[in-house]
Amino acid sequence: MAAESSVKVPRIKLGSQGLEVSTQGLGCMNMSVFSGTPKPEAEMIKLAHHAINSGITFLDTSDVYGPHTNEIFLGKALKDGMREKVELATKFGITFQDGQMFVQGDPAYVRAACEASLKRLDIDCIDLYYQHRIDTRVPIEVTIGELKKLVEEGKVKYIGLSEASASTIRRAHAVHPITAMQLEWSLWSRDAEKEIIPTCRELGIGIVAYSPLGRGFLSSGPKMVETLPEEDPRKHLPRFQPENLEHNKRLYERVNDMQIERGAPLHS
Repeated sequence: MAAESSVKVPRIKLGSQGLEVSTQGLGCMNMSVFSGTPKPEAEMIKLAHHAINSGITFLDTSDVYGPHTNEIFLGKALKDGMREKVELATKFGITFQDGQMFVQGDPAYVRAACEASLKRLDIDCIDLYYQHRIDTRVPIEVTIGELKKLVEEGKVKYIGLSEASASTIRRAHAVHPITAMQLEWSLWSRDAEKEIIPTCRELGIGIVAYSPLGRGFLSSGPKMVETLPEEDPRKHLPRFQPENLEHNKRLYERVNDMQIERGAPLHS
């Protein structure tokens, strides 16, 4: 087992329901899917162990990553006492059929998805279980009602939402306390600051930001786009297309100039 790191990653309470996590999390999606050539599993397990032993104990996955392979990978990585060291989050709600994406939130699906994730992860309880996307065909009260049952049965500790509106968050929270809201939040993704983040703060719901470095753009700069492999989905995002990239380059340069003045450039 890897030696403990001398680095101390701070810990915080996420939300107001009692969940404590490391301030920095490890998003595991790209460790097995969605980012070019698949990574060697042994190397990714070593990376996960290094993160955990460095104090980064808040791990994030989803049943749709792969699909399913990311959870299976994490199940292997969390053997030999590692499970007890982490706060593990996974998600349900997105499925693919014949290349088409579907969102589901009916009670039978919620329960089946939870049971399947528990089996793939080889654990008894999910620390934080997110609804990955909101099924607008099913009242949120119905979906959260089933999640509440899973909490009562000891299969889930805390409930989270991802990419939900402020009104949906309020309705969900009225059925069972929501611990965390996951959303994209960075210097160039700030729409959530209008309603969603104030609502979460009012209700005592923690914020988990994904892509805080602008999907790599804010840490690597415009050159990142030139080096993305064709199979990397970021290559096809509107913000990285030629008609938008020049504008985003200028924004990056302005932010980087401000950071240079502070002695902390966005990249070296």
